[in-house]
Amino acid sequence: MNLGALGFRFPAGYAPPPGAVGEDGEVKGFDFSEQSIRRSFIRKVYSILMCQLLVTMSFIALFLFHAPTKNWAQRNSWLFWVAFAVVFICLIVMACCGNVRRQAPMNFIFLGIFTVAESFLLGVTSSVYAVDAVMMAVGITAAVCLALTLFAFQTKWDFTVMGGFLLCATVVLLVFGLVAIFIPSNKIVTLVYASIGALVFSLYLVYDTQLMMGGKHKYSISPEEYIFAALNLYLDIINIFLYILTIIGAARD
Repeated sequence: MNLGALGFRFPAGYAPPPGAVGEDGEVKGFDFSEQSIRRSFIRKVYSILMCQLLVTMSFIALFLFHAPTKNWAQRNSWLFWVAFAVVFICLIVMACCGNVRRQAPMNFIFLGIFTVAESFLLGVTSSVYAVDAVMMAVGITAAVCLALTLFAFQTKWDFTVMGGFLLCATVVLLVFGLVAIFIPSNKIVTLVYASIGALVFSLYLVYDTQLMMGGKHKYSISPEEYIFAALNLYLDIINIFLYILTIIGAARD
């Protein structure tokens, strides 16, 4: 990067290390290319995502293995709806307000509140299933997400052009879920709905991963949107987990 051409001058009394500056004023040892920025962005996104998943797994384990916490949450069911409202509000704010999700520390505060509230909801939801069923769902989700992530990084297919298709699939899934509410309890309907949901969010995981990768893909997300990228991947993973847990629960019922 040629800082001399940009009018940059070292402060008086400062001598750069030998060999740090080339004959044309280029500062050596600094890589500000698009690829290096994108790699740093991906590392940051996955670091945030790992922290979110650790918090979520901690809440799930607490509700599964600590009976007093599980009983306390069942006695105070209003907390579930408070957490649901917090999740909804934080999600809307981060999705619609670009300044909130881009400016630190406000973006981390909102993401932290969202993660804790969502983890509480997942902990309460998981507590109604058997422990072995939840552990099986966690293992299957981890394997599926790892395989899909590796596929997204290696494949030559561009899934970033599938935004319109995924939106239509989500609308169909939503309508299917609303109709299923009025259908008497049916294992077949539950299995079909959960299977479609797992498939749709698996495609979303590949789609959001390639948006984050950039490169030769048609569409990409800005490196400034690391909070939004982590949020998208987190939502994809927990939705896959919930649908897989639903499949296991329905198959065992």
